[in-house]
Amino acid sequence: MTCLAFLAVHLTPVSTAKNGVSSKSRKRIMPDPVTEPPVMDPIYEALLYCNIPSVAERSMEGHAPHHFKLVSVHVFIRHGDRYPLYVIPKTKRPEIDCTLLANRKPYHPKLEAFVSHMSKGSGASFESPLHSLPLYPNHALCEMGELTQTGVVQHLQNGQLLRDIYLKKHKLLPNNWSTDQLYLETTGKSRTLQSGLALLYGFLPDFDWKKIHFRHQPSALFCSGNCYCPLRNQYLEKEQRRQYLLRLKNSQLERTYEDMARIVDVPTKQLRAANPIDSMLCHFCHNVSFPCTRNGCIDMEHFKVIKTHQIEDERERREKKLYLGYALLGAHPILNQTVTRMQRAAEGRKEEVFTLYSAHDVTLSPVLSALGLMEARFPRFAARLIFELWQDREKPSEHSVRILYNGVDVTFHTSFCQDHHKHSSKPMCPLENLVRFVKRDMFVGLGSSTSTNYYDACHREGF
Repeated sequence: MTCLAFLAVHLTPVSTAKNGVSSKSRKRIMPDPVTEPPVMDPIYEALLYCNIPSVAERSMEGHAPHHFKLVSVHVFIRHGDRYPLYVIPKTKRPEIDCTLLANRKPYHPKLEAFVSHMSKGSGASFESPLHSLPLYPNHALCEMGELTQTGVVQHLQNGQLLRDIYLKKHKLLPNNWSTDQLYLETTGKSRTLQSGLALLYGFLPDFDWKKIHFRHQPSALFCSGNCYCPLRNQYLEKEQRRQYLLRLKNSQLERTYEDMARIVDVPTKQLRAANPIDSMLCHFCHNVSFPCTRNGCIDMEHFKVIKTHQIEDERERREKKLYLGYALLGAHPILNQTVTRMQRAAEGRKEEVFTLYSAHDVTLSPVLSALGLMEARFPRFAARLIFELWQDREKPSEHSVRILYNGVDVTFHTSFCQDHHKHSSKPMCPLENLVRFVKRDMFVGLGSSTSTNYYDACHREGF
């Protein structure tokens, strides 16, 4: 049975978009007791994670009272849908085509123009080693970790949505925008560079390649020159220990791994080390049957058990707070850069008013946790986290911030602004709250009364 055939049986009837996914359910990123399944549903969660492009989603980006002026926008994205990073041992790789074709779903009206424009990109400025990467996916059988057509379409859609709001409505950039008004940064993976280019093309169609400069970020945490942090690594080790102990307690998960290992005829330890959920999610998101051998088939029940454990792991992670310590230290450098850019924009500087970080789930996840967005879902394919800086035209010295995750306004879910709306009529958060949080309160969140800066917090003795 293919994945979507199973879904037709499994999901309760709702008004559906194509691919059998409710357009209402897809954009949920914070739990909603009205539209969510009454009990945790691993299939529902996996569909949200796939983020299959269909109807244009409604989003809250750019919403502000008429007397507010948009000053700058800072976009963090996870790359789009990709081919697996791991192979289930002794099984055939899923046959996914990573060329970009107009007659294949999902499709975007700008797809052919995107391919044509990327083929002219040799004159662009890419920091080493980015210049050696292909600018769009182009293998008949995807390479490991390669961006798929779905991934390209996801970010063309993201870019077009942001164009309609930030350029057409709010005129964030002039028509004759210059290189220094953009700040573009990506890790050294083709999937992040290509995702960034797809979003940029949706945002600025047929952009002038001579104006584009992509910086390379060696670290998935985007910590630039501030990556050495011993205490962050200690938190990570303890968090990984917590994950290990939770897995040991889950006898159903262990039986599932043993059964899958029997099917593919490898030791259970080898099967577990191959991180089978990564490949299984690709089968699921692309509606490709799970692999079979002469010993049987990996099936949807195996998938549900492993996906359920993933969700339970995320729940325990929030409760135990070890990950929060890692997240506060892991996210500080990139949040500090963002706040510094916002402060410069608030002073009237016109450089870097649109920032794009093309990144990974392991980039966005600590940022979400550090901001206090504990209920936010794990970053799906093509997830976007956006910081907007606004100026009050009636009080030009006052600047405010909005934070949005996948189009949902989460400003008042953050730890530094969750009570602000109770004593203010403004639908956003004072910039000072975010500045104070990043410059001081993040370290208080680590339980340290003595650390007042990142270096001291990273090198604090003891745990």
